[in-house]
Amino acid sequence: MKYRAEIDGLRALAVLPVILFHAGFQWFSGGYVGVDVFFVISGYLITTIIISEMAEGKFSIVNFYERRARRILPALFFVMAVCLPFAWLWLTPNDIKDFGQSLVAVSIFSSNILFWLESGYFDTAAELKPLLHTWSLAVEEQFYILFPIFLLLAWRLGIKWILILLSILFFISLCFAVWAAQYATYPKIISGAFFLLPFRGWELLIGVFAAFYLKHNTHLKSHNLNQAFSLLGFGMIVYSIIVFDKTTPFPSLYTLIPTIGAGLLIICTVPNTLIHKLLSIKFIVAIGLISYSAYLWHQPLLAFERHRSVEEVSNLTLICLCCVSLIMAWFSWKYVEGPFRNRKKFSRKVIFKLSATGMLLFSTIGLTVHFTDGLERLKILSYSAEERNIYSIIKLNTNYDIYDRMYSSNCKLWAKDVIDLPSAEFDKCSKLFGSPLIVLGDSHAMNVFNIFAQSNIYDFVVGLSQGGCRPHSPESYCHYETTADFLEEIASLEPTIIFHQASSYFFTDQYGRYQPSTRNEVFFDKNNVLKVDSYLKYLANFDLNIVWLGGYTEYGINPKNYPTQIKEIPPHSFKVFDRIEKNIIKTIEEKKRGDSYKYISFNDFYEIGEQTIFKDCLIWRDADHFSVCGEQHVVLNADWDLMLSLTEDK
Repeated sequence: MKYRAEIDGLRALAVLPVILFHAGFQWFSGGYVGVDVFFVISGYLITTIIISEMAEGKFSIVNFYERRARRILPALFFVMAVCLPFAWLWLTPNDIKDFGQSLVAVSIFSSNILFWLESGYFDTAAELKPLLHTWSLAVEEQFYILFPIFLLLAWRLGIKWILILLSILFFISLCFAVWAAQYATYPKIISGAFFLLPFRGWELLIGVFAAFYLKHNTHLKSHNLNQAFSLLGFGMIVYSIIVFDKTTPFPSLYTLIPTIGAGLLIICTVPNTLIHKLLSIKFIVAIGLISYSAYLWHQPLLAFERHRSVEEVSNLTLICLCCVSLIMAWFSWKYVEGPFRNRKKFSRKVIFKLSATGMLLFSTIGLTVHFTDGLERLKILSYSAEERNIYSIIKLNTNYDIYDRMYSSNCKLWAKDVIDLPSAEFDKCSKLFGSPLIVLGDSHAMNVFNIFAQSNIYDFVVGLSQGGCRPHSPESYCHYETTADFLEEIASLEPTIIFHQASSYFFTDQYGRYQPSTRNEVFFDKNNVLKVDSYLKYLANFDLNIVWLGGYTEYGINPKNYPTQIKEIPPHSFKVFDRIEKNIIKTIEEKKRGDSYKYISFNDFYEIGEQTIFKDCLIWRDADHFSVCGEQHVVLNADWDLMLSLTEDK
């Protein structure tokens, strides 16, 4: 096929925003759409090659897979190999274990499935995964496996029927994506829309349609139309990069903006148009040429630096890492990509042998790392005696999921959904003790339930709490609407409600770093406007004794990252930001109806001091939740007289 420099320019337009988005620069909040532009480009290029060769009767699926192997695998394996020593240096055994899983998944073209099962793309923990970005390569590789086979089987039907079938697949895939991203209620379906081929295939098909169009038609004859549509396509991509952010449903109808924009650029960016001149600038084309390697390098560099650094990575460091990713990209493009594309240096047989060897080698390394718990024993041998002691304390206190450690005893009942609450137990306890104490909230309220349940101050404690869920405005996967019905049904028992709000006085940035901030993601919207009203309206629906227990300040640094980062577990300066607390109390006083609920700061109930280790017991299990011993520490040291004065005041 004829080389088009502007396509490499389009690659540059795709890769730079992705790099800057992952670096965290707010002007590129929608930079992740660069991946969608890559999907369109990939669909266009491989379709152009395949249908041109099919039309001439020269297409060979073996040749096709050989070209893909030459293009994708050498640089990918090189980056994976370079990541290994840095993973050993800077990742904890738990993180190395996860890294081992990703090595296997990347090697067998299924990393999108792994990361779909693990978490969401926009989760804070995702930014710490060195190979997270390979999910998009897996989507393309799966497409490369299936699409040539489809064309081989359908070619005899003719172009008309091929396009009809592809159009049907396009609309099915698009409908799946829109439904999953905007209307589905199950979290795994929602995240699956981002990671999986059935929800992403329509984007590659936009490039496929562009290839079929240009194969059987010339570019638009009107220069003015080409000028207008190429400018429009460029504007659509730039608009998406600047305006979209991680709250934009994706992929969805919104995704049509950058993908159709990319399709317009492919079709209408012809010589003498402004966008052709822009995208054909040598410097931009040069970035496009190394774009694949740049994409491979940037995420590991950023992730390892975030693992290495305890504090938030500075903008200067991030800019330097972005530049280093381009330098490394040039190196691997020249000395890895280039040589392996040369058939004189590496024959087909050698390429396939090296590909199979690389897949087997990295899969073996990954499985070994995973099934030895991140080579834990070897890793610990590299620690000093002090670090080993710290690691044992951390592992003891952090190596569990909070859902696995919910306290249960006679008449101490917890469920994340009213439907799961044992009704027979509830009825029995209500007959024995009368009024229950009910704890509502998110994962922090799960800590609070454990604290109240273990205190032995209250005989009958019920927890209705679910991670990430707020009673006043339930997420699609939360079930607090049933909680309201439940509270109305048992109102005659005159229960006392402990409402523990989500989050605290630390703001979580998109890199998983907890930073002191006057902006709180729960109490303030993006314009820093207090939004306590939604909580108050919810609470005002119940004529019950309600105590709003304010959020506890958090540790702010995930202890699971030690001791690879520093030599000791640091104390933290825990401060309640008075302005926020005062605004909350002021709003409550202004908005509350009667005396149906009260507000108490968590620090009035139990003040978290700067010392975080108590007799070899770390009170934190992660950056913002108590460990088991932390809960017990609060039980022993909290002001229960104060709490009783609030909860028993009917």
